[in-house]
Amino acid sequence: MAKLVIRSASAMAALSLSMSAFAQQTTTPQTTELEEVIVSGVRESLVQGLENKRNSTQVVESIVAEDIGKLPDNNVVEALQRISGIQITDRNSGEAEGIVIRGLNDVTTTWNGRNVFTASPPPASARGLALQDIPANLISKIDVYKTRAADQLETGLAGQIDVSTRRPLDFDGLELSLNARATTQEQREDIDPNLSVLVANTWDVGEGRFGVLANASYSRVRYRDQSVTAGALVPFLTANAGAQPNGYGAADNCDHTRPYNPNWVPLERIFNGDCRLTHPGEDPPQFWQPGTDTGLPTAPGSTITMDGTPYEYYLGRDALFASDFEGDRERPAATVAVQWAPNDTSEYTFEAFYQGYREETFNNLHFTFADWWGSLGSDPGSTFTLYPGTNLIKTRLVGDPFGFNSGDATKSDTDTFVYALNGKWQLSDKFSLSADLSLQDSEYNTRFIAVRTERVPGGIAVDFNAGNGIPSWHFDNDAEMLDPNDWTVGALFQNRGRQKGGAETLQIDGDYQLGDGVFRLLSFGVRYDDRSAESFSPRPTPEPFLGRNMSTLPSGMITTNSGFFDGEGDIPTAWAVVNGYYLLDHAADVRTLYGVDPAGPQLLRAFEVKERTASAYVQTDIEVGKLQGQFGLRYVSVDTPMQFTNVITGERSAAKKSDSELLPSLTLRYAVTDDVNVRFNYGETLRRPNFFDLNSNFALTGDLTQVGYGSGSGGNPDLEAATSKNYDLTGEWYFATDSAVYATLFRRDIDGLVVPLTRRITIPNTGLNTDSFVVTQPVNASDGTLEGIELGFVYFPDYLPGLLQGLGLTGSFTKLDSEQTVPLTNSAGEIVGEEKSEFFGVSDTSYNITLAYDRAGLGARLSYVWRDDFKNNNEARLFANPIGIWRKSEASLDLQLSYNITDDLAVSFDAVNLTEEMQQAYYAFGSAGGPDTMNFQNLLLSRSYAIGVRWRL
Repeated sequence: MAKLVIRSASAMAALSLSMSAFAQQTTTPQTTELEEVIVSGVRESLVQGLENKRNSTQVVESIVAEDIGKLPDNNVVEALQRISGIQITDRNSGEAEGIVIRGLNDVTTTWNGRNVFTASPPPASARGLALQDIPANLISKIDVYKTRAADQLETGLAGQIDVSTRRPLDFDGLELSLNARATTQEQREDIDPNLSVLVANTWDVGEGRFGVLANASYSRVRYRDQSVTAGALVPFLTANAGAQPNGYGAADNCDHTRPYNPNWVPLERIFNGDCRLTHPGEDPPQFWQPGTDTGLPTAPGSTITMDGTPYEYYLGRDALFASDFEGDRERPAATVAVQWAPNDTSEYTFEAFYQGYREETFNNLHFTFADWWGSLGSDPGSTFTLYPGTNLIKTRLVGDPFGFNSGDATKSDTDTFVYALNGKWQLSDKFSLSADLSLQDSEYNTRFIAVRTERVPGGIAVDFNAGNGIPSWHFDNDAEMLDPNDWTVGALFQNRGRQKGGAETLQIDGDYQLGDGVFRLLSFGVRYDDRSAESFSPRPTPEPFLGRNMSTLPSGMITTNSGFFDGEGDIPTAWAVVNGYYLLDHAADVRTLYGVDPAGPQLLRAFEVKERTASAYVQTDIEVGKLQGQFGLRYVSVDTPMQFTNVITGERSAAKKSDSELLPSLTLRYAVTDDVNVRFNYGETLRRPNFFDLNSNFALTGDLTQVGYGSGSGGNPDLEAATSKNYDLTGEWYFATDSAVYATLFRRDIDGLVVPLTRRITIPNTGLNTDSFVVTQPVNASDGTLEGIELGFVYFPDYLPGLLQGLGLTGSFTKLDSEQTVPLTNSAGEIVGEEKSEFFGVSDTSYNITLAYDRAGLGARLSYVWRDDFKNNNEARLFANPIGIWRKSEASLDLQLSYNITDDLAVSFDAVNLTEEMQQAYYAFGSAGGPDTMNFQNLLLSRSYAIGVRWRL
C-alpha cells in the first residue's frame, strides 16, 4: 500500500514548490523538524486532494484514488457528489448520474487533459463524456476546475472535469493489481461482478526509461426502479352541474353533425374544444387557459365561463400510473499506454482508451385513467372528497375507467475509442514545448419496441395522496389484472436510433521562463479540432392494433411482476403485461404477428453537423512580492456546416454558422501567510448548443393517451453559444499538514441561455394517428444570474488518544441563488413576454459531511449528502396544475470500509443509500401548489451493497 510521509512544514512547502512553478512560496519556510506523520489510504487520498487544490492556479477540487483500483466510491459521479458546490440530480437506474456544478449542468469533460465525448441519445448528443460510464477502477485522479485559465478549453459554463488514468512511468518496475467486487441492488437481489486488472512495467533504456501499461475493467449492474405517479390536473364540473346526460363529448370531430348542446353531466371533465358548444361556422371554444404558471385557481367556488354562463369546477387528476422498470447494464472499459523518456528532456506517450456500454431495459407500465364521469350512479356527490378549503379532489370513485398496461423494451449500446500521441520537450533551460494529437470515434445505437394491452374494469377507488405524497388506488377486483383473458392486445410501438461522433484534434503548447522580474512565465498555444456528429432516425410509422385476447399470445410473451413498490404504497402489487425481453428477442416474429415489416423501422440520416474549431491563447504569470497573478487571452473561431434530411418527406436542406470570441481570464493570488491564500478569478466561458438542438427535424410521437394530439421536439439551426462572465473570490487556510478550511464567493452572469418554446401545429402525412402535435423547439431567449457561497473543510486532529487517532472529518456547504428569464409565448409559439424563474436543477442549499477513519490498515468513510428542494423541469403547458415540477429534498447515507490484511492484500465493504431514500416530486410555482395537495411522482431508490478484494504485487 502506498504511503505518504510528511516530516515538517518545510517538507509540505517543498512538495508544493515541486508541483507547480506558479505556486512558488513567497516567504522562506520554517525548517523546524516536526514529528513524523505517516498517512495512507483514506487520509492520503484527502491530503493529496488538498495539495492539488493548494498548488493549482485555478479554483480546483481533487479526488485522488486511495490505491490502484480504489476510488473512494463505486463510480465517478458518486465520488464527485462529496465536493463542495456539486449536486447530483439523478439517482435512479442503480447509480447516480447527472452532475450540476454550482447550479449549472454544462460541464466540459476531459480525459488526461483531452476533450472527449460519448455519442448518446438526445439531448446530450456527443457534447461530453458520460462520466458514469467510466469504471472507477481505471481512475487515478479526478480534478474539478470551477474557474478557467486561457490555456484551458473555453467551453463549459459549469466548469471542467478532468479524469486522469494511470501511465506506466508512474511506476518503478513491474506492477500488477487485481480488483474484484460483488454488488447487489436490494430491490433486484442479483449478484453483479465488478472486475479490473492492471499490468505495468518499466525498464531502463540507455539514459532513459520505457514503460507499458494495460488496465481493463468490466462491471455489470442489474437494477429495479419502481415508481407511482399521480397525473396532471384538469377541471371537472361540480356535482350539481348540468341537466341531462349525453353520450358524446370532446372526442367527437368538430364537423357540426352533432347538435349544439350546452348541457353537462355532473363531474364531467371540461375539455377545451368541446364540439357540443360549437355553433355552425365557429371555431371550437377555449373555455380555460391551460399551462399557466400557477395553474387554475384552487379556491372553493372558482368558476369557468362556458357559453356565457359561469360554472363552478373541481380540479382532479386525469390518470394514475405505475412503472416497474428493470435494467441490465454492462460496462467494459480499457486503457493502454506506452511511454518512452529517452532522456531528461523529452518524453513520448501513446495511449488508447475504450469505453463500452450495453443495456437492456424493460419498463412494465401500468396506466389507468381516473377522469371518466359516465358511470357515477344516482348520487355523484358521494363519489369524491376534497382537500379542506380547496376545490381539489382528494379521493374519488370512478366507474368504467379505461386503462392499459405496456411492455416497453429498449436495447442500447455505445462504443467509444480515443487514441492519442503526445510529446514533451525541454528545448532549453527556459523553453519547453508539448504537442498532442488525438483521434476519437463514438457510436450509440438503440432500438425500442412496446406492446400495449387494454381493458375497462368495473370501477376504481382512488386517493390521490394517501400519505407522504403517495397515491392509493384499487380496482373493483385487482385479481383481474393478473388474468390475460381480461386484457385485449392493443397497439405496437417501435423506434430505432443511431448517434455517431468523431473528432481529430491537434494541440501545441509552449512555456518560456522570463526570469525573476514581474513577468515570470509566458505560455502560448494553438488548438484545432474537427468534430462531427450524425443522427439517424426512422420515418414515423403508424401504430398497428392487434385487437385479440391477450391469452392467445405465444408462450413466453406474457409475464407478471410481483411485490411492486415494496409495501410502500396501498396499490396493486402485480399485473400481467407483455414481456419486454420477449419483444427484444423475437422482434421479427412480433412484427409479423401485427402484419408489418419484420425488419422494423429503417434508419435515415436525419442530420450531420460539422464543427471546426480553431483557437489560440497567450498567457503570462506575474509576481510582485506576495502577490502572484496570471493573465491570459484566448481566441476561438468556430465554423459549423449542417445538413438535414426531413424524415417524413425525404427533402434535404443545409445551413451554416460561423462565430468567433475573444475570452480574457485573470487570476490573482495573495499569500497572506505561509498557510493562508486569497484568490480572485475572472474569466469568460461558452456553452455551445447541443448538436441535437441544431437539428431542424421534428421527432414526433402519436396521440398515446387519447388527449387529441401528439407530441414532438425539434431543433433550431440558428442557435448561438451562450456566454458567461465568471467571478470568484476564494480564501484558504491550510492550518495543518492534512487539514484546511476554505470558502468561495462566486457569481455567473450568463447571456443567451437556450430554453424550450412550445406551440401546437398541424403536420400532415406523418403516418401517425393524428395530424395535430404540440412541438417544442429551443431558442436563445433567456439570460440568467447565478451566485452563491461554498464552504469546505478537511480536519484530522492530531491530539486524539489511542484508537481515536486517525479519525477525521470532511465536509462542505453550498448556498446558491439563481434567477433566469423565461419567455412567455402564445399558442403560435410567439414570444409575448417573460417571467423570472430559478435555474432548473438548482437546490438553494446543499451540504455533505464525511466521518473518515484511517489507522492500522483500517480505512472507513461514513458519508451523508443532502440537497434542498429544486425545480427539476416544467410540465407541458397543457394542463391546469402549476407549471413547475419540483423535487423534494434528497439525501444519501453511504458507508465505505476497507482493511489491509497485508501490504498487498485488502478487502472492502460498501453500502449506498443506507436509509433507502425515496425520490419524490410535486407541482408548484411560487406560492401555488406544493407536495401536500399537488404531489406528482414517487420513485423508490434501492439500497446497494458490495464486498470486494484488492491484491497488488
